Amino acid sequence: MIEVADIFRQFGDAYLAAFGDSMLPSHKRAMRDIVHCRTEAMGGHLYECDSCHEQIYSYHSCKNRSCPKCHTDQTRRWLDLRKEEMLPIPYFHVIITMPEILRSLCQSNQIDAYGTFMKACADAILELAKDPKHVGGLVGVLMVLHTCNQQMLHHPHTHSLVTGGGITDNGSWNPARQGFLFPPKALSRLVRGKFLTTLKRLRPDINIPEAAWQQNWVSHCTVWGKGEQVVLDYLARYVFRIAITNSRIVAMDDQTVTFRYKDRKQRRWRTCRVSGIEFMRRFLMHVLPKGFHKVRYFGIWNPKNRHMLKQVDLLFVLTHPAAADLTPGQTTEMGPTRKVAPGAACLHCSTGTLFLIKSIPRPTTRPP
Repeated sequence: MIEVADIFRQFGDAYLAAFGDSMLPSHKRAMRDIVHCRTEAMGGHLYECDSCHEQIYSYHSCKNRSCPKCHTDQTRRWLDLRKEEMLPIPYFHVIITMPEILRSLCQSNQIDAYGTFMKACADAILELAKDPKHVGGLVGVLMVLHTCNQQMLHHPHTHSLVTGGGITDNGSWNPARQGFLFPPKALSRLVRGKFLTTLKRLRPDINIPEAAWQQNWVSHCTVWGKGEQVVLDYLARYVFRIAITNSRIVAMDDQTVTFRYKDRKQRRWRTCRVSGIEFMRRFLMHVLPKGFHKVRYFGIWNPKNRHMLKQVDLLFVLTHPAAADLTPGQTTEMGPTRKVAPGAACLHCSTGTLFLIKSIPRPTTRPP
């Protein structure tokens, strides 16, 4: 299988020669980490089978959030924590897409623009849900920022998991109407106003096009599922998604890279062939600045409102004591971790047991 790391190794020098002086530190770090992920440069361990005496190297992951080979264990740990916060209620999936007229502005001012975008989306969802005409209470919002489409082009949008109900001012729980949370058109207009007004106040130096105030925003709101199953079906799918996975890379030659993408309108898979440098440019365009949180929690899921979440959880324990839990041990499929541990079965003969021979430290100087 061709990996993103293989593409970076082949075209990285040419890319650095062309764009190295203007690259963000987070982009250079991502290149370096991905190239050296699970190689000797990261350190690791050497194991030997007690039966066939085959020696197996197990190198450490880079843990860069843009690396396609990392995050399996991190995702599972994160999911375990989130399952504890899920309520036995319906949930809604809300998608809000930034219009094309504002995308270059956001690409040039990522921290302020993306942060304002997420905050505007969350505030609009909370405001509409609080309206007595809709939910009439404070909902929970778990939001993820994505900046790309299937072809790795710039396409900033947010995915939000929203509780199908909210807690009222007097502490009771108001469920959302079946299949309806609030009107998407109202959400689009509210997000547009909040985003443009806040960004103009935060960054008066940014020239916001006048047409942006009339530009329609695309938003969707659909019922997504109920209870812990939402965590498995939704969160694992979106939270740790990167620009492209290794499995979608089809071919690579001296000049180009071919990858497949899903054409959602035609509902079929297609292939896209670009130069190696263009592939790297598209991939790195979606590496977010260091310290930027692309997953955020609002409403009753905000850490400041943990007392509300406990109150709601208690309400459901009292009113739904027989709410079904997930079958013990049920998990979402994450793919192989490719990790080795003492006592594991030998990957070579399948009959022996691996034992640790030595640890391999990282080099004292970081890889270039």
